[in-house]
Order: sequence, then structure tokens, then C-alpha cells
Amino acid sequence: MPKPVYIFSSGRLSRLANTLVLETEDRKRHLPVEQVSELYLFGEVDLNKRFLEFAAQKGILLHFFNRFGYYVGSFYPREHLLSGYLTLRQAQHYLDANRRLNLARRFVEGGLENIRRLLRKEEAKGKRVSDALDTIGEILSQVKGAQHVGELMALEGRARESYYAVWDELLGEEWSLERNRRPPKDPVNALVSFGNTLLYTAILAQIYQTHLDPRIGFLHEANYRRHSLNLDVAEVFKPVLVDRMIFRLIRRGQIKTGHFLREGQGVFLSEAGKRLVVEEWENSLQATYRHLSLKRSVSYRTTLRLELYKLEKHLIEENPYIPYRFR
Repeated sequence: MPKPVYIFSSGRLSRLANTLVLETEDRKRHLPVEQVSELYLFGEVDLNKRFLEFAAQKGILLHFFNRFGYYVGSFYPREHLLSGYLTLRQAQHYLDANRRLNLARRFVEGGLENIRRLLRKEEAKGKRVSDALDTIGEILSQVKGAQHVGELMALEGRARESYYAVWDELLGEEWSLERNRRPPKDPVNALVSFGNTLLYTAILAQIYQTHLDPRIGFLHEANYRRHSLNLDVAEVFKPVLVDRMIFRLIRRGQIKTGHFLREGQGVFLSEAGKRLVVEEWENSLQATYRHLSLKRSVSYRTTLRLELYKLEKHLIEENPYIPYRFR
């Protein structure tokens, strides 16, 4: 089964027959095309139009990141699965204020409910998070009565502020967090930003395999963004995939202060740090659990795809969208 390939080295990407070739200073790496679903390019990589044509023909997505690990953009083949009917339905749900609010509310509820379930697990381990649980529970009750998307965003922001405030309790003072975005000011912010970026691109890759248009979201404005639907779906999965991964890396002692670099006003993961996080990220996506409805084991990468299928059914008014719940 094709898998994502993460490239941190600098070099040149080319095609040789039915193989992708990464040539660096010290070696050539051959990647059989049938084994590659996506390329995550963190290093300084050269490629040409012939290579992009080959990637497009084989349905391989390329995701580009700068040296700080910030997402730059993606190359993906012409949207061969896009459905005119579903795109119209997606646009109708965005333009209709009530329909958009309904979906936006579901994304916020899904994300906050998963945060609450994660904190309950931590409380069962003896962590003092009751105040945060009370606050998030109160905000969840207000989400149902929100009258517009801006109000939902404000409520979600307040809940996350309360959630991040207990990370010192969850991880220890050495890994304190005062949430900020660009540039991240401390190692935990750097982990959150990098982890969220990996989630956004993983969901984008799954959207490409559906009939959905990534440019039309509901919670996040669609007007001036390249992609917004992946940001919506990510709200549901940040606690489940990104935050739990960060907790594991820190609690197991895998990630250390030496994995971070200070440059200018920001703190960023070193190359070794990014490699470590990416390895744990792939382990997270490949991990399986028993799906209650399907009655079989599925991976979390498959779960992202299933979430998008549920959204498709909502848009064509077959089944209301119910966000994934962390068990």
C-alpha cells in the first residue's frame, strides 16, 4: 500500500523509468512509485516539470515546507475526483448562513468534546484539571446557542485557552506553554505548531481522495485561503492525534530541549527533532483501533478519510454529520 515519504535531505528529485530518485551528495535513493502516496519535502530539493508531470500522472501529492517546518504549499494533480454536484452542494452549505452555522457548530463541538474526553483520562490518572473541565463543559453548553460563526470561534478560543492553561499540570513546568503561533516562543509551542501542520496536510491528502473541494470550509472562512476545509476537520482531531502525540513524546523522554533551536524571536525544531516527531506522527496515523460501526480494526489515517465521507453524506442530506469521538 502506498505510504507518505518524508524527505529532510537536500538534493534533486528525478524520474527513472517507474521509480522516483532522490540524489543527495552522498547517495541515490530509489523509491518505487507504487509505494509512494505523498512526498513531504523539508529539505532544499530541486525538481523539474517532467518530474511533476510524472507525479501528477501517478497521483502523488507533494507538500513543501520551509526550513522552520512551516507549510509552504502543495502540488497535487488536477482534481480528478471533484464532483460538480457535490461542489455545488458544498458551496450552497457555505453560502446559506444556517447550514454553514450548523456544520461549523458540529466541528467546534467535536473538537471540544474530544478535549474534554482527553482531560477526563488525565483526571483519572490524578491530574488536577477539574477547573478546565468545568469551563469547557460550560462553553460546550453555550456552543449550541451560538448565533454566528464568529461567536463560535470566540467560544472555541476561550475553551482552548482554558485547556492550554493546564498543560503545565499535564507535562511539568519544564515544558510550560503560553500558546502563541508565529513564531513559536517556546519548545511546546513549536511542537504544537509543527504537529498541527502535519495534521492539516494529512487531512488535505485525504480530501484529495474524495469528491470534496478543500477550498470550501465552514468554520474557517473560505474567501481568502487556499484551503480551509482541512482546517475545519483538524479541529476534531487535534486533541486525538496531535496533543496525545506531544504528551507521549515528552512523557517518554523522547523529545529533549536539545531538539530545538532558537532563531531570531522564535523557537523551532531542529532537523533531528523534526525527524523524531515525524516518525511518531506516522506511528500515530498507522495505529489501529476497533471501529464500532464497521466492526473491524481501522487506522487513524483511514479514520480521517471516513470523517470526510461522513461530511459528504451530510452535504447531500443523506446523514447528518456527527464528528469523531475519542474513546
